[in-house]
Amino acid sequence: MNPSHPVGPRATSGTATSGWRSARRSHVGRVRSVNEDRILADDVRALWGIADGMGGHGGGDIAAQLAVDTLAASEPREALETVFGRANRAIHAHAGGRSGTTLVACQLAEGTAHLYWVGDSRAYLLRAGTLRQITRDHSVVEDLVAAGLIEPWRAHLHPQAHVLTRALGTEPEIAVDTATLALQEGDRLLLCSDGLSRTLEPGDCSGEAPLAALADRLVANALARDGSDNISLVLIEPTAPR
Repeated sequence: MNPSHPVGPRATSGTATSGWRSARRSHVGRVRSVNEDRILADDVRALWGIADGMGGHGGGDIAAQLAVDTLAASEPREALETVFGRANRAIHAHAGGRSGTTLVACQLAEGTAHLYWVGDSRAYLLRAGTLRQITRDHSVVEDLVAAGLIEPWRAHLHPQAHVLTRALGTEPEIAVDTATLALQEGDRLLLCSDGLSRTLEPGDCSGEAPLAALADRLVANALARDGSDNISLVLIEPTAPR
């Protein structure tokens, strides 16, 4: 299977030669007929990403596919900011700004997670039973929360909750946010689209569940609580102590 292809709710990766393994899931949800999410899961290169397309059928799904295909085709030592820029230009050239996609990517090297993102697909760290959001959404409501104009718990209720301030393909050039995270033994990383994050609760990742079982639980919770959007995730963990 090409790791950048859309995958079903039971699909997982099995390679572990890089010292890392992942479980990935993507579900169309309970309302939509088209899945505009795309996943890259390359355990061999220790490179993962999730794109959540926007622009409707024939737009958002193509934008998301272009994003993960560009990420998958990147050179091993290429700066991912450059890769994001190339994906942005490809999507903009294809759609002329009429559609776009979020993209969050994680590259692991020597026990360090290098995170890159545009839009509101997120990265979380699961450490010692506590889930912590690492990325910051590029969205209208996130800016309102940061300005102290609305409470964080009310963000998902705001009428502009789904309005992004930044996405790949909507403008000729794009700014990419980054974060670097030193990992500890036992850490797990979660990448996800907003179909999961908008209903994610702190206790959802607690316990010592195997990676595949945890991935199934997260999708089931999202479907039970909402399910109005596509739901996609990648869970990442070490295969051996570093």
